[in-house]
Amino acid sequence: MSSSTRSRTRHPLERSRTASKGRKPRLSRGGRIAAVATAALVVLGAVFAVSTRSNSGAGGQFPFAVGDPGPSQAAPAFTLASATGGTVALDDFRGQTVLLYFQEGLMCQPCWDQMIAIERDWQEFSTLGIDEMVTITTDPLDALAEKVRIEGLTRPVLSDPDLATSRQYDTNSYGMMGNSRNGHTFIVVGPDGQIRWRADYGGAPEYTMYLPVPDLIADLRDGLGAATGAS
Repeated sequence: MSSSTRSRTRHPLERSRTASKGRKPRLSRGGRIAAVATAALVVLGAVFAVSTRSNSGAGGQFPFAVGDPGPSQAAPAFTLASATGGTVALDDFRGQTVLLYFQEGLMCQPCWDQMIAIERDWQEFSTLGIDEMVTITTDPLDALAEKVRIEGLTRPVLSDPDLATSRQYDTNSYGMMGNSRNGHTFIVVGPDGQIRWRADYGGAPEYTMYLPVPDLIADLRDGLGAATGAS
């Protein structure tokens, strides 16, 4: 064999490497399945992020569900014992706009910190036309009375030990304790007794038990604006 012939003859491995140049690497079957699964998870995550929010405007940064009864439905009536004595009924606020706050209770200090923050920044809520806030939890009355005294709270805190009212509002379906306690739900009831806005923050996957007031105000403003047709 001449030297010129030898120079044109390539080793089989060399030919294989040359032929593979410029080709895109092919994924194995397992690799393709993993890639499709990853893409599906990304899409599902995006869908979940959209579907768990009730608004698409300038709301806060925390996802929430909207339970039943919800906006435009009648708010179920209730009369519950108050931690400061006597009873409080929803009908007591007829003609006013009231913010109902269903929360987990004594075992959830962030829930009480939420109440303290709301009372401290109440002017922000008043600006939105909210006249009063009522908190409802399932703890016994005597323990609630002591907690309210310790925290220095001034707005009504009501005891719903048998979950009768909580079940009417289905607020015990949005928490980390199964159905035995409430989660972290806010409901605005208008002067006519109709629900104007609702947000259940305490459910999966975030189990949010505290919202910075600016985020809560942003969600309220966005939701109440939509409810009234405001821009």
